[in-house]
Amino acid sequence: MVSLAYVLLGLAAVVHVCIFWLESFAWTASRTRAAFGTSPEEAEVTRALAYNQGFYNLFLAVVVAAAIVLRIAGHTQGSVALAIAGAGSMVAAAVVLATSDHSKLRAAAIQGAAPALGLIALAFTG
Repeated sequence: MVSLAYVLLGLAAVVHVCIFWLESFAWTASRTRAAFGTSPEEAEVTRALAYNQGFYNLFLAVVVAAAIVLRIAGHTQGSVALAIAGAGSMVAAAVVLATSDHSKLRAAAIQGAAPALGLIALAFTG
């Protein structure tokens, strides 16, 4: 169950790095605008906000990646603490997204499923 938890947490980190890239560097691209449902004008106006939000997602991915590294190094307690902090924040952000705009339920599921499942699996590792 430990391996499953950390594979899911790794997947969550990868998803958040992808979100970082889209929000921070590809925000005005047509495919990114289609994914986020923004017009060219909205994307231009919100570019600075998206850039900041992208880095927030990157920092969450870094925390989860650090949890994985600590686990590999045998530092179980520190690993679990970072996993809960990083993945828990990912899940919380997904809940906020889902409850603030019901048209974003799919995006919230993409953002929150892997970290939520990783935390559930981690809870059953004993």
